[in-house]
Amino acid sequence: MTHDTHSKPEIRVLASENGLDDQLLHQAFLSFRRHCLEHDLPPDLHITISDILHGAGHVDDLFPYFLRHARLAFPHLDCLDDLKKISDLRTPANWYPQARNLNRKIIFHAGPTNSGKTYHAMERYLKAKSGVYCGPLKLLATEIYHKSNSKGTPCDLITGEERRHASQYQTLLETVEVENNSEGENYLLSEPELTPSNHVACTVEMTSLNETYEVAIIDEIQMIGDRGRGWAWTRAVLGLQANEIHLCGEAGAINLIEEICYTTGEEIEVRTYKRLTELNIEDCALGSLDNVKPGDCIVCFNKNDIYSVSRAIEQRGHEVAVIYGSLPPGTKLAQANKFNDPESSCKVMVATDAIGLGINLSIRRIIFYSLIKPVINDDGDKEMDVISISQALQIAGRAGRYGSAWETGYVTAYKPEDMATLKTLLSKPSDPVTQAGLHPTAEQMELYAYHLPHASLSSLMDIFVHLCTVDDSLYFMCNTEAFKFLAEMIQHVPLPLRARYVFCCAPINNKLPFVCATFLKMVRQYSRSEPITKNWLSNAVDWPMPSPKTIMDLVHLEAVFDILELYLWLSYRFPDMFPDVKLVREMENELDAIIQQGIFQITRLLRNSEQVLKEGNDVEAFGRGKKATRLSQPHSRGDEPKGKLSDMLVAKGLITPQMLKKLQQELSTDNSERGRKKTTTRHRRK
Repeated sequence: MTHDTHSKPEIRVLASENGLDDQLLHQAFLSFRRHCLEHDLPPDLHITISDILHGAGHVDDLFPYFLRHARLAFPHLDCLDDLKKISDLRTPANWYPQARNLNRKIIFHAGPTNSGKTYHAMERYLKAKSGVYCGPLKLLATEIYHKSNSKGTPCDLITGEERRHASQYQTLLETVEVENNSEGENYLLSEPELTPSNHVACTVEMTSLNETYEVAIIDEIQMIGDRGRGWAWTRAVLGLQANEIHLCGEAGAINLIEEICYTTGEEIEVRTYKRLTELNIEDCALGSLDNVKPGDCIVCFNKNDIYSVSRAIEQRGHEVAVIYGSLPPGTKLAQANKFNDPESSCKVMVATDAIGLGINLSIRRIIFYSLIKPVINDDGDKEMDVISISQALQIAGRAGRYGSAWETGYVTAYKPEDMATLKTLLSKPSDPVTQAGLHPTAEQMELYAYHLPHASLSSLMDIFVHLCTVDDSLYFMCNTEAFKFLAEMIQHVPLPLRARYVFCCAPINNKLPFVCATFLKMVRQYSRSEPITKNWLSNAVDWPMPSPKTIMDLVHLEAVFDILELYLWLSYRFPDMFPDVKLVREMENELDAIIQQGIFQITRLLRNSEQVLKEGNDVEAFGRGKKATRLSQPHSRGDEPKGKLSDMLVAKGLITPQMLKKLQQELSTDNSERGRKKTTTRHRRK
């Protein structure tokens, strides 16, 4: 079979009938050719090839042998019909028969930021006999937990990493009072005898589809189109058992939700809201950080800009609050409270788009430091692009909050050349959301594994995505790259399929090597049926943690916090194997406080980090990520660093003292093992 043969129309039709599309046909052809050239052939194939070579046969006679080889190379071809039935995702509304049996009323509260849409939905939620709030962030769910309990409606909190009962709300208030005077006990109790409240606030992924509620709120409904998390909103919209479902979000999602409601046979009522306060786009860009005023929030889209801008503003005599995505929730709230407090001397904020959701801030003016943001494309790759209309509207809308010190909001750009683009973005309606996300379930993966027992979970996911049929007028398959990344990382660890699937759904930042390495250690420990205790975890992260001295220290502490969050997330999926929830929560509270102190002193950390760059290198160069190039330049003999290399690395903040200590232990272990091997070798030679 030559290249020409496998691309012949009749061969392609035959291959297609046997489940081989063009891509698989090409892969199977290359594999078959390699097999014929490199292996001893079975007699029947040998005879057929010999006949073809001698003109007694035709090259098409090889097709049955090719197909036999393809079925060995791609075992899913043998059970293609069954697999296609399992991955038929064309009617996801039918997956939730209990919700379909209810006559649900859908109410869409559509409006921009600061329009009161969620407030009106909450009024109905608080009056209902039972209710569930589903939000995109832990901070939002926690805010609803506080609001509901403070207004006399008992409400539980459920997030991926936390369960908090309504009765613990009062305990929390008392604990805070006690902690102001002395050491208070941790309020996060784990009492299995507590009866669940009728109201619950949760993150959207944690929404229970088994409970029945009078009222449900699904917040930020436009995120149903998110390439990574959209499936969780789709699941909630289609599967929630509630008499009334209140959807809150941008008007751009109305058409899609109407189409979905048409497939479920449910009526939808749309209520539109206008912004409660005025928002003005300024005519001129900020131009210089000298022009920063009280109530300003400079929005940056990467951490390096956060560092450089906050340092530059503090050099001009302003105290700065800092908020970005990877900070612990407690630190974010502490920074927000410092900025919001009229008595505080902190009047300026530097933040990422993390402020777009979940934190109430009293901002007078939003300043876009840049309009370029890293985005994840459909293939899961990161690329730089101008922010979307929805992102621009959501962030700009944070200026001028109803009932705050700054009711009229202002928005501008830092660079004059960005003003035209900013005005264009803010003059348009929010982006239309055209499709809702879907994601394979654990049950679907188990059915696939039954048919393909030797395939890895990553391969099962690939085959599923390849074979699935989706009604693309309404739905799309969410990105599975993060899932597959973890599946490949733990592929060699022996685990039951259901546990493997759960580990692969863990919410970790796979760009952080320390977090990934610790995750892998946890999975190995689990596979040996050895509990992951507080002592084990303390050893893995080198607990206790010292206060950060440089920005690099702070980044490491944030990674450790991610690991503690990961432990708590896993503890609710594998309670017997991750038993020390209360102790790890205490570690988390302690680390949050250390990170808070680091952020309060971020200028000092930056100053210490700047010393790494040598004198004369300005902070903006550091902010643009020039640290590595500066460090990698060879020293001239005159400025050769004195002292030990290890001391120099610690001084420069490239490694922490704890990492150094661990490195020294590992080196001494390696050296002693090498010594033993050399001694053994010498004995053998004698």
